[in-house]
Amino acid sequence: MTNIIPAVSTTGLSKSYGDTVVLHPLTLDVPKGEVFGFLGHNGAGKTTTIRLLTTLLAPSSGTTRVAGHDVVSDPLKVRAAIGYLPENVRLYDRFTTRENLTFFARLSGVANPVDAVRETLDFLDIAPLADRRVGTFSKGMRQRVGLAQAILHAPQVLFLDEPTSGLDPMGVRQLREIIEKLHARGMTIFMNTHLLSEVARSCTSIGVLAHGKLVFHDSMQAVADKYDERSLEDLYVGVAARTPEVAA
Repeated sequence: MTNIIPAVSTTGLSKSYGDTVVLHPLTLDVPKGEVFGFLGHNGAGKTTTIRLLTTLLAPSSGTTRVAGHDVVSDPLKVRAAIGYLPENVRLYDRFTTRENLTFFARLSGVANPVDAVRETLDFLDIAPLADRRVGTFSKGMRQRVGLAQAILHAPQVLFLDEPTSGLDPMGVRQLREIIEKLHARGMTIFMNTHLLSEVARSCTSIGVLAHGKLVFHDSMQAVADKYDERSLEDLYVGVAARTPEVAA
């Protein structure tokens, strides 16, 4: 049997600042093609984990491979293989959507930036925004442009950090539909969130982080077989409450 390399694989990944432990040793495999929901309260360490996985932070210990590449020894290969949508999207406000995306496509080494931008605008159904300056956009519109930027180069793994933060119900629904479309394309998605409802609707597997420790990890199918929505909520609250608070 051929060994399948996980899209994300960590062994003992940790992060500390002096004596303050932000992420305790994390060992986790996310198979290719999964929509993985990384659930946890605010301050649990989710964003720190994503920054480690995307090479934005250096780990204190452990090993991590994303899309088969080591985040410490091969950071450029990792960056070429991933897309990243932070909670607060950074765009050039004086540029139009098309200008922003064309710039980032060229920066990412996309072979045909004009075609890639057009196809991505159509895929996300935001072509009407193409020639408008992003400085005039709402939070939801900026999120869509930020997501377009993140998938322009057809990454193997897409990281989303609190993607529903600040979105209205329509924006949340649209984002959920986009995640479904990307999943259908075979893209691996690693999504940080503190919203159990979004994990239940969008994800194929789940991990729960509490005070810097991974306290639960399973497939959503296994979770659905074992818990109803109410008991899943109780599980989430319970494991977080039982975990000693060791990190901010």
